[in-house]
Amino acid sequence: MASGTTIDVAQSLSHEMLRHWYEQMQTIRYFEEQVIEFFAKGLISGSTHPCIGQEGIAVGACAALEPSDLILATYRGHGECLAKGADPKKLMAEILSRATGCCKGKGGSMHLCDVSHGVLGTNAVVAAHIPISGGVALACQTRKTGQVTACFFGDGASCEGEFFETLNMASLWKLPLVLVCENNEYAISVHVSKSQATPNIADRAQGVGMRNQVVEGNDVLAVYAAMRAAVEHAREGRGPTFLECKTVRWERHSTFSAGRYENAEAAQKWRKVDPIPRFKSHLLTVGISEGALEERAERARATVAAAAEFALSSPPVSPDAILEDVYEP
Repeated sequence: MASGTTIDVAQSLSHEMLRHWYEQMQTIRYFEEQVIEFFAKGLISGSTHPCIGQEGIAVGACAALEPSDLILATYRGHGECLAKGADPKKLMAEILSRATGCCKGKGGSMHLCDVSHGVLGTNAVVAAHIPISGGVALACQTRKTGQVTACFFGDGASCEGEFFETLNMASLWKLPLVLVCENNEYAISVHVSKSQATPNIADRAQGVGMRNQVVEGNDVLAVYAAMRAAVEHAREGRGPTFLECKTVRWERHSTFSAGRYENAEAAQKWRKVDPIPRFKSHLLTVGISEGALEERAERARATVAAAAEFALSSPPVSPDAILEDVYEP
């Protein structure tokens, strides 16, 4: 465990909750592998960005949120959508541009939205959703809804101007916002050491007086512990928190093979710190059996298989649909 706090949190969780998290992480992994397979078969328009190796952040962070809380994420946001409760069938259908998708097939892989589960959208423009999340948090504060907004983004987004503007305003106004930086070390092919002047991205939050923490992003329990404290801080009206979750991404920036690593060792780094076997090892030590975990993994495989079948059997979005949903009824 990363800290005493993490140990305390882990001990407070039921075995059922831990098994559920394991199933969620496996579901995200199988979902992404299926998406990659579909892309290879030419079934996905444009590109798609896998979050393989980062499942611990999505599951740990979203587990600390209430169903009514809100999230926004990047184009690498399939995991967050699934962890927040979005329907895998509708997400897969959306990625395949099918009419049954969560956005009726018009959004695709990078523009997923499910308001009913608090998913206000993933965004294809780097850092564009960060100020939007600040606006959402401001709306929640103004309306006194008690909701917390979580914004997920990568290390590359922390070099954009709107990132700094949002941090300053959120801190100034004590917004109920948690900024979750998924630092996987690379912005396409640029290593963080070549773009960040400070040792940690979280150091930047200190400049605006924002509560911040560096987290072991490959440890779902550590992410949950840090996120739970941040959510409580925000919900109590004490302001935002910046969490830097250090992790690594899968071999490529996207399925177009853009942003490959400089060498084979770096490309395979995620396998050495894979959050799923790491979490499995912990679960075995607390008395959860191998059979129980395999059962959950099988359920995850079945969930993704059903999602794939649903998407493939759904009709493609009609060209005429471009004229629908342009204006609010």
